[in-house]
Amino acid sequence: MNTNFKTIGLLFLLLFSFVSCDNSDGDDKETILPPTSAAFKSISEKGVKRNTQNFTITAGNGMVTLTSAKGVKLNINGDCLTKNGNPVTGEVNIEYIELFDKGNMLVTNKPTMGLTADGKKNLLISGGEFFIKATQGGVELQTSCYMSLVVPTALTDGFDNLMTLWTGAIDDKGELAWREAKANADGTGGKGGVQGEGNNYYVTFGNFGWTNVDRFYSDPRPKTTLLVDVPEGFNNTNSAVYLSYDGEGTNALAKLDTYTAEGLFSEHYGQIPIGLACHIIFATEDNGNWRYAIKGVTISANAVYTFTLAETTVGTEAQLVAAINAIQ
Repeated sequence: MNTNFKTIGLLFLLLFSFVSCDNSDGDDKETILPPTSAAFKSISEKGVKRNTQNFTITAGNGMVTLTSAKGVKLNINGDCLTKNGNPVTGEVNIEYIELFDKGNMLVTNKPTMGLTADGKKNLLISGGEFFIKATQGGVELQTSCYMSLVVPTALTDGFDNLMTLWTGAIDDKGELAWREAKANADGTGGKGGVQGEGNNYYVTFGNFGWTNVDRFYSDPRPKTTLLVDVPEGFNNTNSAVYLSYDGEGTNALAKLDTYTAEGLFSEHYGQIPIGLACHIIFATEDNGNWRYAIKGVTISANAVYTFTLAETTVGTEAQLVAAINAIQ
């Protein structure tokens, strides 16, 4: 009798263990709370802060040349700086950002998507994204003169004669969009403010803020609209989906910037070439780190690509940047 009781008890424990370990409801039932929109925004802001270089110049002393961490030279005429319309003298703070690779473009949420003539967006191949801000006493300054950048083409996968000048604007959702500058943007008859000579791009522009050296990606194949489904609880307020085109080096990153009524990420313009080999990237925040997944696909017409939580991993910003830049 005692033996039978022990046998029944053991069978009960085994059955309880089996039920407890059962994961038949799917990987996405794993207990992971999606981040708040504020937490997701914050982790991109950390990426911006880490990529920001700070300089100090003295206004009123003529032309000043600053050299960045990657060897870009920034030329600013301190005699042309104004605060609320008045000339500035004395110490001025310069904030500067340079982005040459898609890993850092992702962690700062600064993709290379340009507005076309008909208002759609298409991928840009970048020769560098740049941000410049001048302040004095916490007040933003303006300039009445042109500024210039000397950008080594070694940082941009070599010289490309099709590169032109683009300016960036941040919308009310914090998203960056690029617009091509008008012809003769450098005031000297140059091609949109970008000239290539020797091993450098010479970039001339007249306003602080975001500036880019770019050209549109071109592909003659038929196009389709890309749709991506992400894990339950994640949406366009607490996560993002990016696209890396294979074979385009490290200096281009697309973003699926719309969210459908069905809960799918999309670029919605129908600009993705059918047959394109690419990597889709899902990214979100997880307790101060990045949670992400990278999926290699070949685009087919009207397909929906899906991410599950089981496909994601958690890593530091540096790990995510390295993983994105390793995509070929």
